[in-house]
Amino acid sequence: MEHKNLIISKDSILSADLQDLHQSAQNLFAESLSPATRRAYQTDWACFCDFCAEHGFNPADCTPSDVVLFLTHQAQIGKAPQTLQRRLAAIKFMYELSGRTAPVDHKMITSLMRGVRRVNAGRVKQSKKPLRMDMLEQILRLCDLNTLQGIRDYAILLFGFSGAFRRSEICALRVDDLTETPDGLKVNIRTSKTDQDGQGHIIAIPHGQKFPVTMALKKWLQMAQIHQGFVFRRVHKGGKTVGDALQPLAVSQILKSYIIRIGYNADEYGAHSLRSGFLTEAAEHGASLFKILEISRHKSTDMILHYIKSAELFKDHAGKDFL
Repeated sequence: MEHKNLIISKDSILSADLQDLHQSAQNLFAESLSPATRRAYQTDWACFCDFCAEHGFNPADCTPSDVVLFLTHQAQIGKAPQTLQRRLAAIKFMYELSGRTAPVDHKMITSLMRGVRRVNAGRVKQSKKPLRMDMLEQILRLCDLNTLQGIRDYAILLFGFSGAFRRSEICALRVDDLTETPDGLKVNIRTSKTDQDGQGHIIAIPHGQKFPVTMALKKWLQMAQIHQGFVFRRVHKGGKTVGDALQPLAVSQILKSYIIRIGYNADEYGAHSLRSGFLTEAAEHGASLFKILEISRHKSTDMILHYIKSAELFKDHAGKDFL
């Protein structure tokens, strides 16, 4: 989160030493959030500031009524209730950084959000479809293993699927997070959506026979001459050298480009399709709830039970003997 966007109290006149301490405090406040949350809050705050500038409000000194108008505008342009709730959290965070009382804990806003959720209750969010094994096989056959980009795409898609990784976890992976063992790879996930404090989590991925994930990763690292730092990176124009770490959106773009080539609608798939694809296949192949949880790292069993229930819809169906 860029500190130039933080609210600084207009009443504060600080000495040079105190300004340094103030900046250090701002840095520590920002570090209380995960990188993904910081990025989201920065977007949310910029959105709020743009609205305020357009309508003549001071974003650092708004009333609950001003926030209600902002939220109403966001709802009208189609933003989901979850997005509005996060916008509120960002506004509250930014105000509290300056020691001000945030104008978000007010009955007007509570009632408005209740109304937004009621209006959206009947709208079913279309989640991305899972990438099935047969689709993954088709995609891997299309990866040109004579090019650096094709080798990377093969590795990133196979790895993302095999570990049911979130796109942010794929892009954050570093070489020293990987440990090869006789049975497969141990992957250290430093931080994730469900591990905001960065305690870390280690999962195991078999070497793979049908899907040789270890071999694919080793080939990518060797051909890209990556010995430390981020594993998955941009391939420079010309296709012979690599650059900075991939951004999470790039994982979706890579998958979508292959989804189109195998004849499916790219709008129906995204990076999360790798994660949901593995979980769907695991459920359909009879993996236990607890073994799936070891890989998925969900905090509750609700989502995993959803995958298992979907996989068993026709198993022992009540009407199988007479329909």
